[in-house]
Amino acid sequence: MKDYDLNDIVEMKKAHPCGANQWKIIRMGMDIKIECTNCNHLVMMPRREFERKLKKILIKANN
Repeated sequence: MKDYDLNDIVEMKKAHPCGANQWKIIRMGMDIKIECTNCNHLVMMPRREFERKLKKILIKANN
């Protein structure tokens, strides 16, 4: 399913408690680290869990 990449802005199935639902991918490997675009909170999760919780890619990064 890998159609996401580093620095992409993605939308997850559940919104963050701060109210935003846009996340920036800042690290990719076995784990994926995402940062809330509203409050800059960092979340790290396994790739399999990330792919399950991913809803859609909002903005593709220009790499």
